[in-house]
Amino acid sequence: MADGGSSLFSGFRVLGLYSNHVPHALRYHLKHREFYVVTAAGRSFHTFNVNRLGIVAVSNCMSNDITCLAADRMLVFAASGRLVSAFARNKEVVMRYHGHQQDVRLLLPLGDQLISSDSGGDVIVWDVQGGDIYLRLHFDPNTFYVSAMMHPSTYLNKVLLGSSQGALQLWNIKTSKLLFTFKGWLAGVTVLQQSPAVDVVGVGTATGRIIIHNIRLDETLMSFMQDWGPVTSLAFRTDGPPVVASSSPQGHIAFWDLERRQLVTQQRHAHRTAVAAATFLQGEPLLVTNGADNAIKVWIFDQEGGGARLLRSRQGHSAPPTTIRHHGNDGKNILSAGQDGTLQSFSTVHERFNKNLGHGSINRRKEQKKKKGLTYKELCLPAIISFSSAVARQSDWDGIVACHRGRQATTTWNYQRCTMGAHHLQPPGGRRDSVATAVDITSCGNFAVIGSSCGRVDIYNLQSGLHRGCYGDEEKAHSSVVRGVATDTLNQLTLTAGFDWLLKFWRFKTKKQEEQLKLSSAPASMMLHRDSGMLALALDDFTVVVVDIETRRIVRKFAGHHGNINDMTFTPDGRWLVTVAMDCTIRTWDLPSGCLVDCFLVAMAPVGVSLSPTGDFLATAHIDSLGVYLWTNKSLCGPVGLHPLPADYQPAVETLPGVMPVEPEQEVTSEEADNAYQSAEQLGTELVTLSLLPESRWTSLLNLDAVKKRNKPAAPPVAPPTAPFFLPTLPGLTPRFSLPAATEGQSKMLIGSLLQTSEFCSVLEEAGRSGSSVDCPLRLLKDCGPAALSVELTCLTSEGGGANSLLLAFIHMIDSMLASGRDFDLAHAYLALFLRLHLRSLSQDAVAMAALLRLSGRLEVVWAELRASFDQSLCLLSYTKSALL
Repeated sequence: MADGGSSLFSGFRVLGLYSNHVPHALRYHLKHREFYVVTAAGRSFHTFNVNRLGIVAVSNCMSNDITCLAADRMLVFAASGRLVSAFARNKEVVMRYHGHQQDVRLLLPLGDQLISSDSGGDVIVWDVQGGDIYLRLHFDPNTFYVSAMMHPSTYLNKVLLGSSQGALQLWNIKTSKLLFTFKGWLAGVTVLQQSPAVDVVGVGTATGRIIIHNIRLDETLMSFMQDWGPVTSLAFRTDGPPVVASSSPQGHIAFWDLERRQLVTQQRHAHRTAVAAATFLQGEPLLVTNGADNAIKVWIFDQEGGGARLLRSRQGHSAPPTTIRHHGNDGKNILSAGQDGTLQSFSTVHERFNKNLGHGSINRRKEQKKKKGLTYKELCLPAIISFSSAVARQSDWDGIVACHRGRQATTTWNYQRCTMGAHHLQPPGGRRDSVATAVDITSCGNFAVIGSSCGRVDIYNLQSGLHRGCYGDEEKAHSSVVRGVATDTLNQLTLTAGFDWLLKFWRFKTKKQEEQLKLSSAPASMMLHRDSGMLALALDDFTVVVVDIETRRIVRKFAGHHGNINDMTFTPDGRWLVTVAMDCTIRTWDLPSGCLVDCFLVAMAPVGVSLSPTGDFLATAHIDSLGVYLWTNKSLCGPVGLHPLPADYQPAVETLPGVMPVEPEQEVTSEEADNAYQSAEQLGTELVTLSLLPESRWTSLLNLDAVKKRNKPAAPPVAPPTAPFFLPTLPGLTPRFSLPAATEGQSKMLIGSLLQTSEFCSVLEEAGRSGSSVDCPLRLLKDCGPAALSVELTCLTSEGGGANSLLLAFIHMIDSMLASGRDFDLAHAYLALFLRLHLRSLSQDAVAMAALLRLSGRLEVVWAELRASFDQSLCLLSYTKSALL
């Protein structure tokens, strides 16, 4: 029975994905006065600001991978398969264009129109706003396969099309007429780019030839030859120097001087793979490039001789990561080693904290004399297969040790300097055909224990890089390949597991074997949780055994995976063990109960897993994926109902973070709206609820005279002799007109005859007569300011235009508020002002005094309950503080 996915983890986001082979799109925001670069990353695209390369937005996902991008001042256009979509605000789809029968390969925005070309030979001109087809052209792919499109500057309604056969055609898309055909240069056209000069176009070909051509005169002005293969992109510099940049599939960029007609400089290995696109910023000496190596780079031209240097970059792995581990105790940094040979650190907080420790290289001191004869690839070390890190002494010396594929020597790395370390750790007199297979750094950060394929287990000092001995007789700890090494917290024990089915316990200092444990199968990997002393071993029979290093016995055995177990990780408290395997499942085992408590499937097999030391994020790396995926731990956010899963449990597929499925937008129905949670007005009879009004509305009610005196102007305003052109209004949410100021002789007449009963008095009298709810008069009081509230309470008596019955109704309103427990602060503030204004009148009314006595008893009861709750909380707080001290 399949469940609905994981009950313990939910997808959060993906780290380290920046770019792919799709050329980027550059746009300028007029309001922000800033350039933005848009790059594709699978089924969505990312938007970065160029000045900081900080991510601005991530678009919603499309149905398939994005094949091409384009952008204008308002929208971003992305093609996915046969569908073209327009995105607003770099995220939301506002229009979809249906009409292509083949996959769309090229996009070109042109004012209110969008031009798209597919692999079947169809070129469609769309109306951007309405989504209608304005024009459809069809070209035979055998004679004219459209490979590039460009709008020549100042050529109204004109589009220049380039073909893989070499010919160019200039079309008028308004009249649907072919204006001119350029014969070409016997090479397929790969790029068309407008130059800063009118009528001059840059043409890149599949043979590496770059042609600067005048399309009005059909005359070739100059040409260059690139030796690195086809031209993938062209970019003209617009800030002064007449330079054009051309990129190649090898990752190199060449810069050509158009005045001297020669090569100025070149930027080799600008990208590890083909350069997808290169674009100069308008009026700035900056070049933006992206490539299939998952990198975005900004180059600045401030070097002598016209050279460029790297200004800023965002780059991840150009090949899938194989091993990931959290670095540090805060859980904010993830170390990742990829098949591209690089070691990188990704921050879960912000991308500006990412670090690239670089690519491993051979010992430069030893190969200094031979370096001139070695190529770039020969100087690089193979990919890292396993590594270990420690933060205890990383500020003093190297804190990372890594094993490379097929090499005996291990390398050290410095996290703080973001460079490769100073030591290559290699056993003295060891077998040259052996390779390092396992590594671990002690908790103190002083020593590294390294296992090799010949059975050796050596220990090194990380400060000096010197060899400090090896384990076992005849310099062999195992008779076959060492699959895992680990050291405990206090450097008392060293544990090694080998292909000879043995787990051995060694004394760390004396290097003497104390005990060995026979396993049921050969171990594939090993993971030690130092705080709890639990050692997990993944065996070749797809099972996991957990060994207690104190009793040195197998305490748990988990079976359920149907493929090789690639990696394991413990939770910080050592209660759960998370395993990933080639059967595409991520399983969570509960060690106290020995049961499987969570299991879910992913689309791509996970090869690495790491749980943060704080337990908030689970990080996974997958086959054929360049990113590191983060999963949030639901148990930290609220109660999670975990129960043992049956042996025949069929897990459901969980979507990878950042790769959300495309779902049609649906409006929220009334049933869904009714299911939304709404907080109760009052949680319990023994509790009170305060109002949400600001304190200035009720704390100054007893000090209104002092406030008025302090705010009294130095000179009173002089009223105009004639009526104003507008009618003044009273403060409050309900618009009401104020009466004109009366003279002293007219005041008695206004009070006696013209003064009318306020809305509050009328509503309060109606509520007191019928015994209905006091919510309506209370709502009117909440809308009044302090001064208006004082006037309302003053007018309750007959002298103020009211009636003595209103005093009794107001007392009943306060009593009802205290009984319900709501607006507790307003009830006390209103009652205090009421007694200050009318206590003399109330003392002469026996009925009102009886109501006040009942209200006084209710006040005492409420305060007694609150005082008991306060005392209990203070007592518990004091006890907790004393226990902590």
